[in-house]
Amino acid sequence: MRLVTALLVGLIFGLGISVSGMANPAKVLNFFDLAGTWDPSLAFVMAGALAVAIPGYRLVLARPAPAFEDRFQLPDTRVIDRRLILGSATFGIGWGIAGFCPGGALPAIGTGDPAVFLFLAALIGGLLGARVLQARAPARKPA
Repeated sequence: MRLVTALLVGLIFGLGISVSGMANPAKVLNFFDLAGTWDPSLAFVMAGALAVAIPGYRLVLARPAPAFEDRFQLPDTRVIDRRLILGSATFGIGWGIAGFCPGGALPAIGTGDPAVFLFLAALIGGLLGARVLQARAPARKPA
């Protein structure tokens, strides 16, 4: 049941990304082009996502445990550290350069656009590279 639920949620998410046009990197990049062909539709997509997610989180987190796990997997710290800032900046810069974020790139695989596959290869390379760097870094102290 867990896999079926994950599949359905993923399909709904992918459909939403596709219908909203957010799988199109040109549309996303136009959102960042404030001085040129600015397209505010990404802001409306984000606002719609927040309108669903905020009450959804409040409802789900009011439960003692998730439906398919023993406990919620939540961050154990609220510290804003160098690692978080660098990771967020890297994500934002990559999104601004490519016009894809991981959530938008996965539904775009169906287009067959080579840029999607290049982005996903870079994403996987970055994830693997980050794991190597984390393994070499000294252990972090808990906050």
